[in-house]
Amino acid sequence: MRFGFGISTISFIVYWNSTLHTQTTRKIIHIDMDAFYASVEQRDHPEYRGKALVVGGTPDQRGVVAAASYEARQFGIFSAMPSRTAIKKCPHLIFVRPRFDAYREVSEQIHEIFHQYTDLVEPLSLDEAYLDVTENKRAFTSATLLARELKARIYERTDLTASAGVSVNKFLAKTASSINKPDGLFLIPPEKAESFTESLPIEKFYGIGKMTAEKMRSAGVFTGADLKKWTEIDLIKKFGKIGSFYFYIVRGQDDRPVVADRIRKSIGAEESFAEDLVEHYEFVNALDEISQTLKQRVESTGTSGRTLTLKVKYADYQQVTRSRTVAESIHDRAEMMRLALALLESTEAAAKRVRLLGLGLSNLDCEREEEEYVQLTIDFV
Repeated sequence: MRFGFGISTISFIVYWNSTLHTQTTRKIIHIDMDAFYASVEQRDHPEYRGKALVVGGTPDQRGVVAAASYEARQFGIFSAMPSRTAIKKCPHLIFVRPRFDAYREVSEQIHEIFHQYTDLVEPLSLDEAYLDVTENKRAFTSATLLARELKARIYERTDLTASAGVSVNKFLAKTASSINKPDGLFLIPPEKAESFTESLPIEKFYGIGKMTAEKMRSAGVFTGADLKKWTEIDLIKKFGKIGSFYFYIVRGQDDRPVVADRIRKSIGAEESFAEDLVEHYEFVNALDEISQTLKQRVESTGTSGRTLTLKVKYADYQQVTRSRTVAESIHDRAEMMRLALALLESTEAAAKRVRLLGLGLSNLDCEREEEEYVQLTIDFV
C-alpha cells in the first residue's frame, strides 16, 4: 500500500508529534495583573476607588491612555486611546500621571512570589509573565491549584488582583488568562484545546491584531473553526510567514519554551508636547530633559549601548527615526546630546512643527555579552 505523504506532510507529522509530546508534559501559567497601573493608583488613593480613572496624559497635553480602570472601561475606554477621545466618552473621567517607580516596585514584589515557585519565569512587561511550573519548588502536581495559590499570595502581598490562565503551552495559557477577567482563573486542558480554539472568535486569538482580524473577517474567517479550514500554505500566501503560526495555534499547538531572564534590547524615553515645538531652542531644551530621563533609566539597568536613535513625530503625525552607532558605549549625557542634535539635523524639524521627541539606546552591553557567551559556547563544542 502506498501512502501519499509529501515532504511537507512528513514535516508536519514530526512537528505535531513533538508538539503533542511537549503539550502533555508542560504546565504553563500566564499571570496578568488586572488593570495594573490604574489598580495601583486606586489602591494608593482611596478617593479614586470605584471611579472611572485612566493613567496617562491629559487631553490638553494630547496624551494617550496608558491604562484604564474597569469603571472607565464600561464607557468604552481602553489603553492606547487618545485622551481627547476618552474624555468625550466619559466627561467625569479622572486622569492620573503615571508613577513608573511605584509600578516597578509592585512588579518586583510579584516576581519575588513567582520565583518562590519556579525559576522559569518569563516577564512580558511589568504586569504579566509566563511561568513553567511543570517542575516547581513546592512540588505542586496541579498547575491550577498552584495558580490559585499564586493569585492569593499576590493579593495578600500587594492588595491587587491578578488573572491566571493555565494550559499546556504559552498561547493557550495567555488566551485563558483573559477569559474571566478581572480576578479570573481559567484552565484549558490538552484534550479540550482544539475544541476551545475552534469556538474562539478570531479577534480573541493572541497574536492576531485588529487589522489582521479585519482582514480575516473579509476573507470569511470569523472563528477558529473557520481559520482551521485553511491550509498552512494558503495562510502563508495570505498573511506571510506569520500564517504558519496561525496554522498551529488554531490547533492548540505552540512549542515555544518559557525563557527566563530575557535580554533587554533597548532603553528609551520620549515626550509628547501640549504645544508643537517650532524653535531650535525648544528642541534643545526638550532633548536635554529626555536625555536626562534616558540616562537615569540606563543607570538603573546597569548597562549602556552603542546605538542612539532619535524619534520625531511631526504635527501631521508623520513619524521618522534616525540612528547612529559609535565605537564605544555611550555613558555620558553630553555625548547623548551631541549625537541627538546631529541626528536632529537630518530631519525636517527645522521646517515642520514637532509634537513628539524620543531617544532610545540599543546595541546594549548585556546583549553583546550574551552573543559573546553563545559564540564561546560554540567554539568549545
